[in-house]
Amino acid sequence: MTDIKDTTLRGVNLLRNPWFNKSSAFTEEERDELGLRGLLPPRVSTFDEQVTRLKGIIDTYEKPINKYIVLEGAHNSDESLYFELLVRYIDQFLPIVYTPTVGQACLQYSHIFRYARGLYVSTEDKGRVRQLVANVPHKDVDIIVVTDGQRILGLGDLGVNGMGIPVGKLALYTACAGVNPQKTLPVCIDVGTNNEELLNDPLYMGLRQKRVTGPEYDALIAEFVDAVRERWPNVVIQFEDFHNSHAYDLLDQYKDKVPCFNDDIQGTASVVLTGMFSSMRILKQQLKDQKVLFLGAGSAATGIAHLIADAMVEEGLTREEALARIKLFDSKGLVTKKRSAR
Repeated sequence: MTDIKDTTLRGVNLLRNPWFNKSSAFTEEERDELGLRGLLPPRVSTFDEQVTRLKGIIDTYEKPINKYIVLEGAHNSDESLYFELLVRYIDQFLPIVYTPTVGQACLQYSHIFRYARGLYVSTEDKGRVRQLVANVPHKDVDIIVVTDGQRILGLGDLGVNGMGIPVGKLALYTACAGVNPQKTLPVCIDVGTNNEELLNDPLYMGLRQKRVTGPEYDALIAEFVDAVRERWPNVVIQFEDFHNSHAYDLLDQYKDKVPCFNDDIQGTASVVLTGMFSSMRILKQQLKDQKVLFLGAGSAATGIAHLIADAMVEEGLTREEALARIKLFDSKGLVTKKRSAR
Protein backbone atom coordinates (compact mmCIF):
# COMPACT_ATOMS: atom_id res chain seq x y z
CA MET A 1 0.00 0.00 0.00
CA THR A 2 1.01 3.63 -0.50
CA ASP A 3 2.15 5.27 2.73
CA ILE A 4 -0.76 7.35 3.99
CA LYS A 5 1.75 9.79 5.49
CA ASP A 6 2.54 10.99 1.97
CA THR A 7 -0.79 12.79 1.58
CA THR A 8 -2.63 15.68 3.19
CA LEU A 9 -6.00 14.42 1.98
CA ARG A 10 -8.73 13.86 4.55
CA GLY A 11 -12.26 12.51 4.78
CA VAL A 12 -14.25 11.88 1.61
CA ASN A 13 -11.47 13.31 -0.57
CA LEU A 14 -9.13 10.63 0.77
CA LEU A 15 -11.64 7.85 0.14
CA ARG A 16 -12.01 9.03 -3.45
CA ASN A 17 -8.28 9.05 -4.17
CA PRO A 18 -7.16 5.67 -5.62
CA TRP A 19 -3.52 6.19 -4.67
CA PHE A 20 -4.15 6.53 -0.93
CA ASN A 21 -7.58 5.02 -0.36
CA LYS A 22 -7.57 1.89 1.82
CA SER A 23 -11.36 1.81 2.23
CA SER A 24 -12.41 -0.47 5.09
CA ALA A 25 -8.75 -1.26 5.90
CA PHE A 26 -8.11 2.14 7.51
CA THR A 27 -7.17 1.54 11.15
CA GLU A 28 -9.03 2.98 14.12
CA GLU A 29 -6.24 5.52 14.63
CA GLU A 30 -6.24 6.54 10.96
CA ARG A 31 -10.00 7.01 10.99
CA ASP A 32 -9.72 9.47 13.87
CA GLU A 33 -6.67 11.26 12.52
CA LEU A 34 -7.89 11.56 8.92
CA GLY A 35 -11.52 12.49 9.49
CA LEU A 36 -12.88 9.12 8.39
CA ARG A 37 -14.84 8.21 11.51
CA GLY A 38 -18.44 7.51 10.48
CA LEU A 39 -17.64 7.48 6.76
CA LEU A 40 -16.87 3.75 6.79
CA PRO A 41 -18.52 0.66 8.27
CA PRO A 42 -17.33 0.34 11.88
CA ARG A 43 -15.35 -2.89 11.57
CA VAL A 44 -11.77 -2.60 10.27
CA SER A 45 -11.06 -5.09 7.47
CA THR A 46 -7.73 -6.74 6.84
CA PHE A 47 -6.12 -6.43 3.42
CA ASP A 48 -6.63 -10.17 2.85
CA GLU A 49 -10.34 -9.80 3.58
CA GLN A 50 -10.58 -7.00 1.02
CA VAL A 51 -8.87 -9.12 -1.62
CA THR A 52 -11.18 -12.06 -0.87
CA ARG A 53 -14.22 -9.80 -1.07
CA LEU A 54 -13.24 -8.28 -4.42
CA LYS A 55 -12.33 -11.62 -5.96
CA GLY A 56 -15.63 -13.05 -4.79
CA ILE A 57 -17.50 -10.28 -6.58
CA ILE A 58 -15.54 -10.75 -9.81
CA ASP A 59 -15.99 -14.51 -9.75
CA THR A 60 -19.79 -14.11 -9.82
CA TYR A 61 -19.56 -12.80 -13.39
CA GLU A 62 -19.22 -15.21 -16.30
CA LYS A 63 -18.43 -12.78 -19.14
CA PRO A 64 -14.83 -11.51 -19.20
CA ILE A 65 -15.95 -7.98 -20.10
CA ASN A 66 -17.99 -7.80 -16.90
CA LYS A 67 -15.00 -8.96 -14.91
CA TYR A 68 -12.97 -6.25 -16.64
CA ILE A 69 -15.48 -3.56 -15.66
CA VAL A 70 -15.40 -4.59 -11.99
CA LEU A 71 -11.59 -4.76 -12.00
CA GLU A 72 -11.32 -1.29 -13.53
CA GLY A 73 -13.68 -0.03 -10.85
CA ALA A 74 -11.16 -1.18 -8.25
CA HIS A 75 -8.30 0.22 -10.36
CA ASN A 76 -9.89 3.64 -10.15
CA SER A 77 -10.89 3.56 -6.49
CA ASP A 78 -8.20 1.57 -4.63
CA GLU A 79 -4.99 0.85 -6.56
CA SER A 80 -3.34 -1.06 -3.74
CA LEU A 81 -6.25 -3.50 -3.64
CA TYR A 82 -6.38 -3.74 -7.44
CA PHE A 83 -2.71 -4.60 -7.84
CA GLU A 84 -2.66 -6.97 -4.88
CA LEU A 85 -5.49 -8.95 -6.47
CA LEU A 86 -3.77 -8.87 -9.86
CA VAL A 87 -0.43 -10.06 -8.47
CA ARG A 88 -1.93 -12.84 -6.37
CA TYR A 89 -4.06 -14.20 -9.19
CA ILE A 90 -2.01 -13.14 -12.21
CA ASP A 91 -2.85 -16.24 -14.27
CA GLN A 92 -6.55 -15.66 -13.80
CA PHE A 93 -6.68 -11.90 -14.32
CA LEU A 94 -3.91 -11.19 -16.83
CA PRO A 95 -6.22 -12.19 -19.73
CA ILE A 96 -8.85 -9.85 -18.28
CA VAL A 97 -6.63 -6.82 -17.75
CA TYR A 98 -4.95 -7.19 -21.15
CA THR A 99 -5.38 -9.49 -24.13
CA PRO A 100 -7.78 -10.84 -25.09
CA THR A 101 -10.41 -9.03 -23.00
CA VAL A 102 -8.89 -5.56 -23.40
CA GLY A 103 -9.74 -5.77 -27.10
CA GLN A 104 -13.43 -6.13 -26.32
CA ALA A 105 -13.09 -3.38 -23.71
CA CYS A 106 -11.67 -1.04 -26.36
CA LEU A 107 -14.48 -1.86 -28.77
CA GLN A 108 -16.99 -0.94 -26.06
CA TYR A 109 -14.89 1.75 -24.36
CA SER A 110 -17.31 4.64 -24.90
CA HIS A 111 -20.20 2.48 -23.69
CA ILE A 112 -18.58 1.14 -20.51
CA PHE A 113 -16.71 4.33 -19.57
CA ARG A 114 -16.95 5.06 -15.83
CA TYR A 115 -13.78 6.86 -14.73
CA ALA A 116 -11.30 9.15 -16.45
CA ARG A 117 -7.75 7.85 -16.25
CA GLY A 118 -4.65 9.27 -17.91
CA LEU A 119 -4.25 12.16 -20.33
CA TYR A 120 -6.27 12.91 -23.46
CA VAL A 121 -4.77 15.24 -26.08
CA SER A 122 -6.77 16.13 -29.18
CA THR A 123 -6.35 18.30 -32.24
CA GLU A 124 -8.56 20.85 -30.48
CA ASP A 125 -5.78 21.27 -27.91
CA LYS A 126 -3.19 22.52 -30.37
CA GLY A 127 -1.15 25.29 -28.75
CA ARG A 128 -2.15 24.40 -25.18
CA VAL A 129 -0.80 20.88 -24.65
CA ARG A 130 1.54 22.16 -21.91
CA GLN A 131 -1.54 23.31 -20.01
CA LEU A 132 -3.04 19.83 -20.31
CA VAL A 133 0.17 18.21 -19.11
CA ALA A 134 0.26 20.62 -16.16
CA ASN A 135 -3.20 19.35 -15.13
CA VAL A 136 -1.88 15.81 -14.62
CA PRO A 137 -1.67 15.21 -10.84
CA HIS A 138 1.47 13.03 -10.99
CA LYS A 139 4.50 14.72 -9.46
CA ASP A 140 6.90 12.43 -11.31
CA VAL A 141 6.33 10.23 -14.35
CA ASP A 142 8.88 7.61 -15.40
CA ILE A 143 7.01 5.93 -18.25
CA ILE A 144 4.29 7.06 -20.66
CA VAL A 145 2.42 4.68 -22.96
CA VAL A 146 0.79 6.68 -25.75
CA THR A 147 -1.45 5.67 -28.64
CA ASP A 148 -3.38 7.47 -31.34
CA GLY A 149 -5.82 4.56 -31.53
CA GLN A 150 -5.33 3.89 -35.23
CA ARG A 151 -4.19 0.26 -35.06
CA ILE A 152 -5.52 -1.24 -31.85
CA LEU A 153 -4.49 -4.91 -31.61
CA GLY A 154 -5.99 -6.56 -34.69
CA LEU A 155 -9.13 -4.45 -34.46
CA GLY A 156 -8.06 -1.47 -36.54
CA ASP A 157 -8.95 2.17 -36.02
CA LEU A 158 -10.73 2.65 -32.68
CA GLY A 159 -9.93 6.32 -32.13
CA VAL A 160 -10.16 7.43 -28.51
CA ASN A 161 -11.50 3.98 -27.56
CA GLY A 162 -7.90 2.81 -27.87
CA MET A 163 -7.13 4.34 -24.46
CA GLY A 164 -7.79 0.91 -22.95
CA ILE A 165 -4.45 -0.29 -24.36
CA PRO A 166 -2.14 2.21 -22.56
CA VAL A 167 -4.12 1.70 -19.34
CA GLY A 168 -3.83 -2.08 -19.56
CA LYS A 169 -0.18 -2.09 -20.62
CA LEU A 170 0.85 0.10 -17.68
CA ALA A 171 -1.10 -2.10 -15.28
CA LEU A 172 1.10 -4.97 -16.45
CA TYR A 173 4.21 -2.87 -15.87
CA THR A 174 3.17 -2.52 -12.24
CA ALA A 175 1.88 -6.05 -11.65
CA CYS A 176 4.69 -7.86 -13.47
CA ALA A 177 7.66 -5.49 -13.12
CA GLY A 178 6.91 -3.55 -9.95
CA VAL A 179 6.77 -0.13 -11.60
CA ASN A 180 5.24 2.47 -9.28
CA PRO A 181 1.74 3.16 -10.73
CA GLN A 182 1.96 6.76 -9.54
CA LYS A 183 4.86 7.22 -11.96
CA THR A 184 3.05 5.90 -15.02
CA LEU A 185 0.80 7.81 -17.40
CA PRO A 186 -1.47 6.42 -20.13
CA VAL A 187 -2.06 8.88 -22.98
CA CYS A 188 -4.39 8.96 -25.96
CA ILE A 189 -3.76 11.33 -28.85
CA ASP A 190 -7.15 11.93 -30.49
CA VAL A 191 -6.80 13.14 -34.07
CA GLY A 192 -10.15 11.71 -35.14
CA THR A 193 -11.09 8.33 -36.59
CA ASN A 194 -11.90 6.89 -39.99
CA ASN A 195 -14.12 4.26 -38.39
CA GLU A 196 -17.61 5.09 -39.65
CA GLU A 197 -19.26 2.93 -37.00
CA LEU A 198 -17.67 5.04 -34.27
CA LEU A 199 -18.42 8.32 -36.03
CA ASN A 200 -22.09 7.30 -36.14
CA ASP A 201 -22.16 6.04 -32.54
CA PRO A 202 -24.01 8.61 -30.37
CA LEU A 203 -22.02 7.50 -27.31
CA TYR A 204 -18.58 7.69 -28.92
CA MET A 205 -16.40 9.91 -26.72
CA GLY A 206 -13.78 10.97 -29.24
CA LEU A 207 -13.69 13.70 -31.87
CA ARG A 208 -16.30 13.22 -34.59
CA GLN A 209 -14.02 13.88 -37.53
CA LYS A 210 -11.88 12.03 -40.02
CA ARG A 211 -8.28 11.49 -39.00
CA VAL A 212 -5.92 14.41 -39.27
CA THR A 213 -2.60 13.57 -40.89
CA GLY A 214 0.40 15.33 -42.40
CA PRO A 215 1.95 18.47 -40.87
CA GLU A 216 -0.94 19.06 -38.45
CA TYR A 217 -0.56 15.54 -37.04
CA ASP A 218 3.22 15.87 -36.75
CA ALA A 219 2.92 19.25 -35.02
CA LEU A 220 0.54 17.88 -32.37
CA ILE A 221 2.81 14.92 -31.61
CA ALA A 222 5.82 17.25 -31.39
CA GLU A 223 3.98 19.58 -29.02
CA PHE A 224 3.02 16.61 -26.85
CA VAL A 225 6.57 15.22 -26.72
CA ASP A 226 8.02 18.65 -25.90
CA ALA A 227 5.44 19.23 -23.15
CA VAL A 228 5.93 15.94 -21.31
CA ARG A 229 9.71 16.16 -21.61
CA GLU A 230 9.63 19.69 -20.24
CA ARG A 231 7.71 18.61 -17.13
CA TRP A 232 9.36 15.18 -16.71
CA PRO A 233 12.81 15.39 -18.38
CA ASN A 234 13.70 11.73 -17.84
CA VAL A 235 10.38 10.19 -18.90
CA VAL A 236 10.43 7.25 -21.30
CA ILE A 237 7.82 7.38 -24.05
CA GLN A 238 6.42 4.13 -25.40
CA PHE A 239 4.58 4.47 -28.72
CA GLU A 240 1.80 1.88 -28.78
CA ASP A 241 -0.50 0.67 -31.56
CA PHE A 242 0.32 3.36 -34.11
CA HIS A 243 -0.37 2.53 -37.76
CA ASN A 244 2.58 1.78 -40.02
CA SER A 245 1.99 5.12 -41.74
CA HIS A 246 3.15 6.83 -38.53
CA ALA A 247 4.90 4.20 -36.39
CA TYR A 248 8.25 4.08 -38.18
CA ASP A 249 8.36 7.82 -38.88
CA LEU A 250 7.77 8.68 -35.21
CA LEU A 251 10.40 6.21 -34.06
CA ASP A 252 12.94 7.52 -36.55
CA GLN A 253 12.17 11.13 -35.63
CA TYR A 254 12.47 10.77 -31.87
CA LYS A 255 14.71 7.76 -31.13
CA ASP A 256 17.87 9.88 -31.02
CA LYS A 257 16.22 12.82 -29.24
CA VAL A 258 14.25 11.35 -26.33
CA PRO A 259 14.15 8.00 -24.49
CA CYS A 260 11.47 6.20 -26.48
CA PHE A 261 10.57 2.95 -28.18
CA ASN A 262 7.76 1.38 -30.16
CA ASP A 263 6.54 -1.76 -28.47
CA ASP A 264 5.03 -3.24 -31.62
CA ILE A 265 8.14 -2.68 -33.70
CA GLN A 266 10.84 -3.27 -31.09
CA GLY A 267 9.36 -4.90 -27.99
CA THR A 268 7.54 -7.71 -29.76
CA ALA A 269 10.49 -8.20 -32.11
CA SER A 270 12.99 -8.67 -29.28
CA VAL A 271 10.81 -11.34 -27.65
CA VAL A 272 10.28 -13.20 -30.92
CA LEU A 273 13.98 -13.09 -31.80
CA THR A 274 14.85 -14.44 -28.35
CA GLY A 275 12.53 -17.36 -28.98
CA MET A 276 14.11 -18.03 -32.35
CA PHE A 277 17.60 -18.01 -30.88
CA SER A 278 16.43 -20.56 -28.30
CA SER A 279 15.01 -22.72 -31.07
CA MET A 280 18.26 -22.54 -33.00
CA ARG A 281 20.21 -23.74 -29.96
CA ILE A 282 17.89 -26.73 -29.59
CA LEU A 283 18.13 -27.55 -33.31
CA LYS A 284 21.88 -26.86 -33.34
CA GLN A 285 21.40 -24.59 -36.37
CA GLN A 286 22.03 -20.95 -37.22
CA LEU A 287 19.41 -18.32 -37.82
CA LYS A 288 21.12 -17.17 -41.02
CA ASP A 289 20.31 -20.55 -42.62
CA GLN A 290 16.57 -20.25 -42.03
CA LYS A 291 13.80 -18.91 -44.26
CA VAL A 292 11.06 -16.97 -42.48
CA LEU A 293 7.50 -16.36 -43.69
CA PHE A 294 5.20 -13.90 -41.91
CA LEU A 295 1.41 -14.05 -41.99
CA GLY A 296 0.64 -10.35 -41.78
CA ALA A 297 2.63 -7.22 -42.57
CA GLY A 298 1.74 -4.76 -39.84
CA SER A 299 4.13 -2.82 -37.64
CA ALA A 300 4.77 -5.85 -35.40
CA ALA A 301 5.55 -8.18 -38.31
CA THR A 302 7.79 -5.70 -40.10
CA GLY A 303 9.57 -4.85 -36.87
CA ILE A 304 10.26 -8.53 -36.21
CA ALA A 305 11.41 -9.01 -39.80
CA HIS A 306 13.92 -6.15 -39.57
CA LEU A 307 15.34 -7.44 -36.28
CA ILE A 308 15.67 -10.98 -37.64
CA ALA A 309 17.51 -9.53 -40.63
CA ASP A 310 19.84 -7.66 -38.27
CA ALA A 311 20.55 -10.91 -36.43
CA MET A 312 21.27 -12.73 -39.68
CA VAL A 313 23.71 -9.98 -40.67
CA GLU A 314 25.52 -10.44 -37.36
CA GLU A 315 25.90 -14.12 -38.26
CA GLY A 316 27.64 -13.25 -41.53
CA LEU A 317 25.04 -12.51 -44.21
CA THR A 318 24.85 -9.25 -46.11
CA ARG A 319 21.74 -7.15 -45.56
CA GLU A 320 20.44 -8.10 -49.01
CA GLU A 321 21.01 -11.82 -48.37
CA ALA A 322 19.20 -11.59 -45.02
CA LEU A 323 16.19 -9.77 -46.46
CA ALA A 324 15.97 -12.32 -49.28
CA ARG A 325 15.32 -15.03 -46.66
CA ILE A 326 12.33 -13.17 -45.19
CA LYS A 327 8.89 -12.91 -46.83
CA LEU A 328 5.67 -11.25 -45.66
CA PHE A 329 2.21 -12.39 -46.73
CA ASP A 330 -0.92 -10.43 -45.88
CA SER A 331 -4.58 -10.27 -46.95
CA LYS A 332 -3.55 -9.02 -50.40
CA GLY A 333 -0.91 -11.68 -50.98
CA LEU A 334 2.86 -11.65 -50.98
CA VAL A 335 4.32 -8.24 -50.15
CA THR A 336 6.58 -7.02 -52.96
CA LYS A 337 7.75 -3.68 -54.32
CA LYS A 338 5.84 -4.31 -57.54
CA ARG A 339 2.53 -5.09 -55.87
CA SER A 340 -0.37 -2.75 -56.50
CA ALA A 341 -1.30 -0.43 -53.62
CA ARG A 342 -4.96 -1.47 -53.92
